[in-house]
Amino acid sequence: MTDARIRLITGLSGVALSISGIATVPLYFMYPGPPPAWNVFTRDLMALFSCTSLILFVTGLSYLIRRFDAAYEWVASVFHGAGLLFVGIALVAVSLEAGVVFGAPDGTLDPTIDGPLADANILMQGSIKRLLTAIMLVAAGFAVLRTGIVPRWMGHAAYVIAAFNAFFVPSMYFGKDATRFYSAIGWGNSAFCASFLAYWILAVGIALLRRPRAASMRVE
Repeated sequence: MTDARIRLITGLSGVALSISGIATVPLYFMYPGPPPAWNVFTRDLMALFSCTSLILFVTGLSYLIRRFDAAYEWVASVFHGAGLLFVGIALVAVSLEAGVVFGAPDGTLDPTIDGPLADANILMQGSIKRLLTAIMLVAAGFAVLRTGIVPRWMGHAAYVIAAFNAFFVPSMYFGKDATRFYSAIGWGNSAFCASFLAYWILAVGIALLRRPRAASMRVE
């Protein structure tokens, strides 16, 4: 497969991931109480598509980083490894969320806050994802600034978003009130902060689609 085609696949998967992620957000706020089963299963299905896109995105971008210069092999591996771990955690979290609905199909439980599976999901949706996001973006930011495979401002943006995510890693000490900005599962942690990764991936995806091939691409 040619580098140009991999750039295309990586760009499209980044855009697809962001669109599906952003489209899922309203599903979490449609109901003031426990949502019906169709709502939970729909957002979980969309999450599965997002995970598929993320696998393609991190694999493609890490490949392009390696193709630029073999000296960045380790950085690309860190980005790729953290990205796949993020996907693994996300898939387990989706399974636990759906598990609450399978256990209470009458819609009496909210899988984000009710039941033992919801408690088991808290760190996966909060601190663990924030830590993996920070690792991913530090590696990606370094690679972007060194290689220029996408505009360099995206490298600086990656560092800023990584620092913001790292700020939320200790949120586990501040309870599990979802209405608080800074808590283990607060809206600032699991929704606001998490959204910046999707925006960054969207920007990178568009940049890859607009730049068929970096002029500085080389193979060592």
